Amino acid sequence: MRKLNVGGQAVIEGVMMKSENKVAVAVRKPNKEIDLNKRNLNSWVRKKGLNNIPFIRGSFILIESMLDGVRSLNYSAEFFEEDEEEPSKFDEFLNNIFKEKTNDVIIYFSIFLSLIFSVGLFILLPTFLGGILKNFTQNILILNLFEGIIRILIFIGYVSLISMNNDIKRVFQYHGAEHKAIHCYEKNLPLDVDNARDFTTLHPRCGTNFMFIVMIVSMLLFSLFGWPNPFLRMVYRLLCLPIVSGIAYEIIKVAGKYDNSFVKVLALPGMYLQKITTKEPDDEQLEVALVALKAVIGDKENGNDNKGDIDKVD
Repeated sequence: MRKLNVGGQAVIEGVMMKSENKVAVAVRKPNKEIDLNKRNLNSWVRKKGLNNIPFIRGSFILIESMLDGVRSLNYSAEFFEEDEEEPSKFDEFLNNIFKEKTNDVIIYFSIFLSLIFSVGLFILLPTFLGGILKNFTQNILILNLFEGIIRILIFIGYVSLISMNNDIKRVFQYHGAEHKAIHCYEKNLPLDVDNARDFTTLHPRCGTNFMFIVMIVSMLLFSLFGWPNPFLRMVYRLLCLPIVSGIAYEIIKVAGKYDNSFVKVLALPGMYLQKITTKEPDDEQLEVALVALKAVIGDKENGNDNKGDIDKVD
């Protein structure tokens, strides 16, 4: 049987897994039970046929993945919210305006804020700091290289800093569990904790690899536009983001499909970065990842009856 393309994301005390036609979120609740929420994947990218257009599909798939990721995070967070007080005036205001669409509005607004933060930190700040070097050299390649190095250092510093937080460490452990479970599936082994435990927490198709490739591609692409004034530099970089993400997506697909020396060298920097963004999970975390994985690969592959929208596993 053909192996499905499976990916995932760590959430709060859980893992989201996504295949070509299903999405599942498994969460270890405070009472230690595993709550499993699964649904059919309603992909607007696939409906429009955008997933079949190389170099164009990357940015659209990225947006869709962000939406699924935020929804999954919000779902997992609900199990750990303390008893809520009465809704605030702002909550009431949103509910009065958007009614049942309030949660969707909050999700889109959260993504908008995340994009603003990411663009500011990883695009605008590096190009501003890179401009300082123009006082010492006019070489376009050196200026763009310097900007790219600053961007990479900011990214590594940011990830290293947040990894010191205990809650983020737990998320990174679930990130490692997600990778181990997918490795187990890709090696055609029974999906159980004993088999998954022995695999590495690193995976070539990880989002960390994608981010690193984005930074390398942007460094090369931005060099084609010279080194204009700061305003034009920022405009060029923002306009090129869909192109950069499209190229990076195709590279990450190749890295996940082939296993040769060239691909290994290409993925190596991102794999090293995953030593920060993934941590060794315990058996309970692996169990959660495997529950989510089994829910999206289909009845014929895992031998389970996946009927129903929500399952609870003791």
